[in-house]
Amino acid sequence: MADETPAKRPDEGVSWPRTLKLAVRFSLREMRGGLSGFLIFLACIALGVAAIGGVNSLAQAITAGVANQGQTLLGGDLRFQINQRGASDAELGFLTSLGAVSLNSGMRSMARLEDGSDQALVEAKAVDDAYPLYGTLETDPPLPRKELFGERSGIFGAAAPDLLFDRLKLHIGDRLKLGSATFELRARLIGEPDAISDGFGFAPRLMISSEGLAASGLVQPGSLVENAYKVRLPDGASEARIKEIQAEAAKEFPQAGWSIRTRSNAAPALSSNIQRFSQFLTLVGLTALVVGGVGVANAVRAYLDGKRGVIATFKSLGASGGFVFTVYLVQILLIAGLGIVLGLILGAAMPFVASTLLQSVIPVPAEGGFYPGALAMAALFGLLVTLAFALLPLGRARDVPATALFREMGFESRGLPRLPYAGAALAIVLALAALAILSADDRRIASIFVGATVFAFLVLRLVAALVQWAASRSPRVRSVSLRLALGNIHRPGALTPSVVLSLGLGLTLLVTLALIDGNLRRQISGSLPERAPNFFFVDIQSGDVDAFAALVEKEAPHGTLVKVPMLRGRIMALNGIDVDKVKIPAEGAWVLRGDRGLTYDARQPENATLTEGIWWPQNYSGEPLVSFSAEEGKAIGLKLGDTVTVNVLGRNVTARIASFRQVEWETMGINFVMVFSPNTFAGAPHGWLATLTDKGATTADDARLLNAVTRAFPAVTTVRVKDALDIVNRLVAQLGTAIRAAAGVALIASVLVLSGALAAGNRARIHDAVVLKTLGATRKTLIAGFSLEYALIGLATALFALAAGGIAAWFVVAHIMTLPSHFMPEVAVATILVSLAVTVGIGLAGTWRVLGHKAAPVLRNL
Repeated sequence: MADETPAKRPDEGVSWPRTLKLAVRFSLREMRGGLSGFLIFLACIALGVAAIGGVNSLAQAITAGVANQGQTLLGGDLRFQINQRGASDAELGFLTSLGAVSLNSGMRSMARLEDGSDQALVEAKAVDDAYPLYGTLETDPPLPRKELFGERSGIFGAAAPDLLFDRLKLHIGDRLKLGSATFELRARLIGEPDAISDGFGFAPRLMISSEGLAASGLVQPGSLVENAYKVRLPDGASEARIKEIQAEAAKEFPQAGWSIRTRSNAAPALSSNIQRFSQFLTLVGLTALVVGGVGVANAVRAYLDGKRGVIATFKSLGASGGFVFTVYLVQILLIAGLGIVLGLILGAAMPFVASTLLQSVIPVPAEGGFYPGALAMAALFGLLVTLAFALLPLGRARDVPATALFREMGFESRGLPRLPYAGAALAIVLALAALAILSADDRRIASIFVGATVFAFLVLRLVAALVQWAASRSPRVRSVSLRLALGNIHRPGALTPSVVLSLGLGLTLLVTLALIDGNLRRQISGSLPERAPNFFFVDIQSGDVDAFAALVEKEAPHGTLVKVPMLRGRIMALNGIDVDKVKIPAEGAWVLRGDRGLTYDARQPENATLTEGIWWPQNYSGEPLVSFSAEEGKAIGLKLGDTVTVNVLGRNVTARIASFRQVEWETMGINFVMVFSPNTFAGAPHGWLATLTDKGATTADDARLLNAVTRAFPAVTTVRVKDALDIVNRLVAQLGTAIRAAAGVALIASVLVLSGALAAGNRARIHDAVVLKTLGATRKTLIAGFSLEYALIGLATALFALAAGGIAAWFVVAHIMTLPSHFMPEVAVATILVSLAVTVGIGLAGTWRVLGHKAAPVLRNL
């Protein structure tokens, strides 16, 4: 009897390593034909990996630059800042015992021309003989300190940047008055080594000597002056020694109220902002990579479709589905590896390229170098995206019978692949999401971003299905071109899902950012100036309040002047627990960071609405009480009856929370996080803060008032709100441009994916074009049909992007920023035009070659 045992497949019984080796050999042989069809694949992977690797490398380069130049940027090894007072003898003795000490005093004030004809707000910085402890002060011309700042016949020297020279039309040798002292501008200020540690300033710098500041008379009890004592430790001082000094300072001077910064944390605000911006850009890069994943799926599907004959031959010769899957998975991974390497090369080069471009924006040189951690993370993202989007088409190809492939049947009608492949793809997607969240600093934002991306993908897939359903249910039309377009939209293997998925996500992101940016700028340039006061007046001395009010009433008789007492203080403890030991959510942390403006009031302010608790009686004299801003108090976790300890003028004061109140920060009026009962600061020296609102005032009226106040009260700092808003508006515009440019990476990925989708559908397009031309269709009819198809898909995608982007922007503006949200028609028009231009333009560019195909070769294969 004949042996009926079935013959073994060539790869059956072969060990896994040998099977893999054989699969690699076949893969390399097949790839000898080049990378035709995989250019979009390569571009998508390289673009996403370059964006993620480059952004994170640049962030690490800047962070390394801050760390390596910490002493210079800080101006010392340690920085002790005290506001509104100088260090006591005991405190100064402690500081001088550590090493060399340099005192820098900073305050805002009004610098005016000697004849009083014009004035400008400046950030005055007074330095002593020891400045700078590290680095070099750069001026033009370069002058020794005594010659630069020294006194000559009662005139002190000063240096200022070009901005102040231009604003007041000054030249070297011209004179300015600051307070009651006169200063001669002896040099232009080119660079100060510790500028970045002083924080962002709204006004140009005016650098003077400590003696000059004292002569100006600006520093009075309660003046808003920041005294920074910078300490240079003996050479070789370790980080452990610095921590010991911090602990010793806290123990010996618990009520000093100074903020201590070290060389390892020279610019915390910059580092924090760089970290946040890099996280945002990383998520944008990940979006581009995920959008590119659609391109990966399209490229893999088109490649496999072109290999139908090879796959059928493999299977006819006995190769298992697993072996076929391995052969093409190896090819995909090799090509993905090439794309990842290209992306890593671009990402690694970014710190070197950006260091020169960013020098004028961020005064910290990026440390050009190789950052393997950032690049490895980008490579891992690229690999996971490739696998997540390649497994499904590869799994489908595994199960298609050889007979179906020989009959020219593709993979579109196979549905989902086997459960192991679908499960593996899902597991990789979950790993990708987990990696994006766990690697982020703000995991809440990252989680929202990842969730929104997944939701957008699902909704976009639903939108594509609805578009196809609507096209299939549309009534029969007489136009041949329109009928052809509608048929193409819903037929099997249509471009609709790929186009909607790829273009929809990029457009939605751009619409969201454009609407947020537009609403912010509308608020700053439109709504805010209408509600905001004309002027803020700071550092009004208690003895000058009545005379100041009389002058303002005379100069602006129709204006409304509001004035309140103002002090500065730091929150030191909550319920007796040091704030450094309290875990505070990110949204409330700003309240505890640095000094806050404080005030007191016997009566409930008119613009305050209590949400909890009651206001204290007018003649209250009991335990110190405080009314806390409701939103910030909730973010910190405070409740009625809790205690808050603040340090004011070197004294800790503990007050109990008596009420919470709603604060409308967007009005830009006088608002404080904390308002205390008057007995809290009885006898403490302080200045006054005032606002003037006069909606009928012209620019000339504002200028006249500003000049009158500066002449009569040179120590009062006057801030014209419109000028400050103009600066903010420019900053927001620059930031918005940078963010939209970064988000454009996602749109570029969308365009690449769209191009890939069109290329993937070329075989079907050629088939349709040849058959229709054989039946009498003209080139004009076919072009009109394809154009209508692309236009309808592009319009549907644009409408979704407008709806989704509008909802996302409304949520951010109205619920997170708590600002009025407006839909902007110009964004809608631009979105629709961009979508139509991209879809129709790229569609016709790819279709033109299809229409030129000869009919005979195609018809012979039908």
